[in-house]
Parts: sequence; structure tokens; C-alpha cells
Amino acid sequence: MNGILAQVCLLGYLLQALTEPVPASEFVLDGDFFLGGLFDIHQVSDGLSQDRPQAFACSSQPFILSSYRRFQMMRFSVEEINNSTNLLPNVTLGYKIFDHCSDRQNFPDVFNLISVNGFIKPWNESPKNTSKMIAVVGTYTSTATLSFAPLLMKDLIPLVSYGASSSVFSKKCQFPSFLRTIHPNKDVIKVILMILKEFDWRWVSFLHINDDYGRDGLDLFIKSIADTKICLAYRNSLDTYTDYTKIFRLMNSLRVNVTIVFAPEWTAEALIKAAIKHNIINKVWIAVDAWSLHKMLPKENGIREIGTIIGIAEPVITIPGFNDFIYSLEARYQQEDANKGKVCNQICNCTNVTAQDIINADPSFSFSVYAAVYAIGHALHAVLQCGVDTCNISVPVHPHMILTELKRSNFSLLNQRVQFDENGDPKYGSYSIVFWNQSGEAEEVGFYSFPPSFQFFINKSKIKWHENGEVPVSFCSHECSEGFAKKQEGTHKCCFNCTICQRGTYINSTANPYDCISCKETEWSEEGSTSCNLRLVEYIPFSHGGAVVIIVGTLIFVCLTVAVSVLFVRNYKSPVAKSAGGPMCFLILACLSLSSISVFFNFGKPTPAFCVLRYFPFLLFFTICIACFLVRSFQIVYVFKIASKYPILLNWWMKYHGQWLFIIVIFVIQASLLIHGYSSSPPKPGNITLPATKTVKLICDQNVQAMSGFLILFSVLCFLCFIFSYMGKDLPKNYNEAKSITFCLLQLVIIWIIYATTHLLYHAYYTSALSALAVLCSLYSFLFWYFLPKCYIILLQPERNTQQYFLSLIQSYTEMSSF
Repeated sequence: MNGILAQVCLLGYLLQALTEPVPASEFVLDGDFFLGGLFDIHQVSDGLSQDRPQAFACSSQPFILSSYRRFQMMRFSVEEINNSTNLLPNVTLGYKIFDHCSDRQNFPDVFNLISVNGFIKPWNESPKNTSKMIAVVGTYTSTATLSFAPLLMKDLIPLVSYGASSSVFSKKCQFPSFLRTIHPNKDVIKVILMILKEFDWRWVSFLHINDDYGRDGLDLFIKSIADTKICLAYRNSLDTYTDYTKIFRLMNSLRVNVTIVFAPEWTAEALIKAAIKHNIINKVWIAVDAWSLHKMLPKENGIREIGTIIGIAEPVITIPGFNDFIYSLEARYQQEDANKGKVCNQICNCTNVTAQDIINADPSFSFSVYAAVYAIGHALHAVLQCGVDTCNISVPVHPHMILTELKRSNFSLLNQRVQFDENGDPKYGSYSIVFWNQSGEAEEVGFYSFPPSFQFFINKSKIKWHENGEVPVSFCSHECSEGFAKKQEGTHKCCFNCTICQRGTYINSTANPYDCISCKETEWSEEGSTSCNLRLVEYIPFSHGGAVVIIVGTLIFVCLTVAVSVLFVRNYKSPVAKSAGGPMCFLILACLSLSSISVFFNFGKPTPAFCVLRYFPFLLFFTICIACFLVRSFQIVYVFKIASKYPILLNWWMKYHGQWLFIIVIFVIQASLLIHGYSSSPPKPGNITLPATKTVKLICDQNVQAMSGFLILFSVLCFLCFIFSYMGKDLPKNYNEAKSITFCLLQLVIIWIIYATTHLLYHAYYTSALSALAVLCSLYSFLFWYFLPKCYIILLQPERNTQQYFLSLIQSYTEMSSF
């Protein structure tokens, strides 16, 4: 009920205010067409409260001299257009300007602008009954603009703002008839970010006014630093009830040396004065365009102690004739003292303000007001189809027509090309970078030009820093040295510890400064590295000294087997050749030679073919050799020890050539196992890398499970061969091949045990050479200990290579066996 009564009372006041006669004043000027103007000449305090609905007495609130200057700039601009012979000839512009001192409770101003004879017509009424107002200039704050802009948007009345910079106004779906001559917050934030990067300030605080303008600036700043090295250490909103003691205590505890103050002049003034009062020292304060050109604050006592103030400002553009206009106003008011009373339900309360005060006031946004008025003037000029000397007054003019022409604006004004983009934002202008010097002036030390002529420059030598003349630093943690990774502490990416990257890892600080990256298998790195080095690729080439020796040894072995074969061919019918195996010895010699093929494939860079041939010939043909020796051992033991007991078995063995059948079966089985094993899981080139080494060893990766079949067969043959050969150790000397075979098998086992142990324990560079040497030694052991003794008898002891000698040995063995 109380709310309804309040609304009824407020409506009564509004109707009274809207219908009250308006006397001539500096707030009103008659004309053929008039502009609306909204300026916060006074500013209502946030703490102002009411217990009943009533009009604000704006004059009782703090007077804002810079806003009064902007107010006079609009009046000057209209008067200059009216005096112009080029723009709107024979057409007079008028205005109705209101002191919009409250962001949320100054609706009478707007109602007056859009009313006709004290009434507000619905949007679908005839255009003939609409107001003569063609556009509105204002207002200064984003919150105030948000509160009344929808009233203008519904009729597409152009609202050209000189100070509302919130991003929301760029959304044309919500604000279709809104344009502005000030750059939006995103552009200010962009320049702030460039300043922070220029001086490498990464640990900052952000203080903003607690309204739509301040919150929008904060949101944009947080988004803009998301992909940078800059961190927001602290943020807080500012209003009448702000506890500055708490803010400064937190800033000091966080060691924040750079503070961005995103607030209008009256809020920033309260903050800076509080900083002086609380003895805050040696900080960097970044001022936005709303207060960077403040005239009184740079001269405040103690301002130097709080640190260095750098600001972003609109360039100060001298507007010809404005000073003369202000001086003429002062002279006129001195003659018309009555005008200092109540005018248009508004009291200026500026009796003590001199012309010099207005001229010397903060010039921020003055050109924006000037450009806004001229943009509307040019739009009206186009709608009225004005020529050189006259305009077509008969053309009906409606606000939406002005809006259409405003969007097409393209004119020159004081060396600026005034244009608007599709969002109604300006496509012209620049920013100045200013420094509050020792003289209490905002000295220009740099600039930022908007695209397409993008430029950013700061003359650092002009800035006199508070800290021994050196650029202050602001960071949470010192940057890590090369080779160290950041380990984040808490929620801020700027706060971290540094940990050194271990051996085998490196840090790429550009791509990811937080994680050590493991090197590839083919790379290595020392502790604290920023990159990996390629490992030295190791394999034994054919030109290596050890490889040459082994290969030469292999060729000598082949020559020796050929020589032995020739010797045995020439002495084929001799008893020694027959006792060595007869035709079987040629198969053994041939298989030994073929087994040596494996030696050559242990050298050179491993390939799939090399890996297969490294063991395939040896395992196949050496298995045949072992099978032959097994047959020889069995035959010798059988003939001398078993044949007398089982003569039928011997007959069968001799009749069906059992030895050859056995060798063929072994060959077929081993060949099948090898082909199946190598086809199902073929060996392939691989490498061995150890963290402690800087090399990568190329090897052949053998699948032991796939090799198990033929290795088991080979092992079984060796075992059986050893058993039978050992059983024949006491046979006659010339028929005692069993002892030679036993010794050869023992050597074979020892050789491969040595190789396997070395290979498993060390993976040394010479492993492949040891493998080749093991193969070659295995072959030489059988050649030397089985064939060379027989060659010795044939060549040097022919008397022992006779039938009679062999018979005598057999007879002697028989006689000894009978006892």
C-alpha cells in the first residue's frame, strides 16, 4: 500500500514539473528544432536516502566543475552551428538541458524531453503529435544512461552519449538508437593492458566504482588478461561506504605495487585522498580517462608520496572560440544577476565559478560533447536537404530520420574524421598517455592511435618514477631461471615455486612454463635443460675395426672349410676320412660354411632383412651340424657297445640309411619351426636407450617366445649329442670322435653362456660384435677340434692313416673289452 501511495505522489510531482512554465535560462534555447541535453552538473551522493517521494534538489549536491564545462560546451556548440553559414543555413537549433544529478532518480528530465504539452504519447500515435526534440546528448555515466535509454529506444530517438562507455551499449538489439562519441571500455582496457605489458607489471589490483561502468571494466579486464602473464591480485568496488583502511591493508599484504582505478573523478578523488591520509607510499596508480586529467588532485598535498600516477586520457583538443564564449557568458551574467535564481526548475548554484575556472577545468570529454552536437547537426543538415544558402524546412523531420543519417556520419571536425561503426561506436580518435609530474600537471608522455593507423608509444624518459628513478616492479613470484618449471601456488598463475627439470626432461617456457616435458627415446638432456639433444646413434658399421677382424676371420674360416673339404675329397677312401663320417663330413663342412653367413648380418645398420638373417642361417645349418654329430656319436657308440646285443637294429639302420633319414627329419622340423616363428613374429629393428647415456643403440628386437620352438629343438639335439659322445669317450683313438664332439659341445655352451650374460647385463655397444664372435667361435671350435686333428694325421702322420693301423687299434680295444 505504501508503495502505491509513493508512486501516486511521484506521478503528481512529475505532472506538476512537466506542466510548469519554463523561463528563459542557460538551460533552454528556442529554435526550429531542439536537442535534449543531460549533464550531471551536480552529483547525488550514494548515501542519500528518502522517506517519501520528492524531487531532488540537485543544487544541494556537490558541484562538478568538469561537468559544468561540458554543459557549457554543448551550449557553445549549438550557438556555433546557429552562427554558421555552411551548416544548417537559415535553421536555428534550440536545446533543453537538464542537470541529471542522479543516476537512477532523474526521470522528470527525460519525461520533459519526450513529452508534448505535458503529455507522453504512445508510440503508435500520429507523428504530428510528437515532440520537436530530434535527439538527445548525454548522459555522462553508464548507469544513468541505462536507466532512461529504453524510453528513447522505443521511438528510435537518437541518444548520442559523450561519456557512457559500458560495453552493453554496443548491442544494437537492445539499444538500436544509441551512439556515442567516446570509445567503449574495451578500448580503455586494451590500452591499460598495453601499459602493463610495456613495463612488465604482472601483479596488479583493480579498484572500480560500484556501478555498471565499473563492473563492465572489471569484467573486460579479467577477460583480457586470461591468456597473458598478468594476474589480478586484488579487486574491490568503491562507493560512499568503502572501507579504505581494509583495502590498503590487503594491498600491502599482497605486495601489490600497481593499482588500476576504474572510476569517475569524484570516486577516484576520494580514493587518492584516502591513500594520502593512510600514508600509502611507492605505488603505481593507473588512471582511466574519467579522471586522468583532474586539475586539482595532482596538486594535492602529499600526492607525491603515494607513488607515480600514469593515466589514459582523450587528447586535449583546443576548440576555437570556446574561451571567448565563456568570457562573454561571465560578462552577461554580471549584468543579468537575476538569472542566478531558479531557472527551469533548476538552480545552477555556480555563483562563485569564474570564466577562468570553467576554462581551466578538466577538459575530459569536451570534444566528445562537441562532436555529438555536430554529428546531430550534420544529420539534420542531410534530412533537410540543405544546400549552400538554405534548407528545405517543409521536409517533415522525425527522430528516426536523424538516426539514419547519424549512422552515415562522415565529416571532418578539427582534423578528426567523425564516423560511427555498426555498433554506434566511434571510428576515430586516439588516447594520450599522461604522467602526473612534479608541477602538478598531466604531462603527455605517449599515445595510442586506433586502427587503421595503429600506433602505441611511451617516452619512458619523461616519467620520473618514485623509486630511485627506476621502473617499479610488481610481481608475485620472480620468474624462474632457465630449465626450471613453475609450480603454481594457490589460485594465481603468477604465484609459483621453481623446480628444476630432471635429466631426460626439458622445459619450454613459451609453450608451457608449468610442466617438464620428457625427451623422446632418441633424445637426451641434462638436468635443467630447455631443449633435448639427439642421442648419438650407435651400431657397428662394416668399417669398424672389430667388424673387419671378425669378417676377415669368417672368410678365413670359409677358406679353411674349403681346404679341409678338398683334403678330404683327395683322401676320401682313407680310413681317417671314413672314420670322420665319410660323405657326412662334407655335409657338416658345408653347413658350417653356410652357418657363417649369420656373422655378416651382425654389422651395419639393422634392417628387417638383416635382423632375420642375423640368426636364421646359423640356427638352421648349425642344427644340421649338431644332428650330424649326434648321428656320428650314436653310430660309434652303437657299433662298439650295442650292436652285438641288437644286431637286427643295426641291419635296419644300415639298410634304410637311418642316419640320413634322421638328418632330413631334423632339417624339415627345424626349418618349419624357423619359418613359422619368423613369420608370426619376425625380428625387427629396435633401439636401447638408457637415461644415463647420451646414445641410442640400434638392435634387432628378437621375440624370445617366437624363437622358443627351434631353440628347444637345438638344445635337445645338443644334449643328446653330448650324452652319446660322452658314452664313447673310451673307444679307440682313431674312432674316438666322441671325445672331440664332447669337447666342442662344452666349448659351445661356454661361449653362449658368456654372450648371454654380457648381453643381459650390459647391453653394450659391442653386443652385436660379441654375437658375431660367438657364432664364429662356435664354428671354429668344431672345425679345429673335430676336423683339424684328422687333417694333421692325413698330412703329417700317414702311417696312422692305414687299414692295418686301424685294425690293430680295434683288435687291441676288443682284447681289452674281453677282460
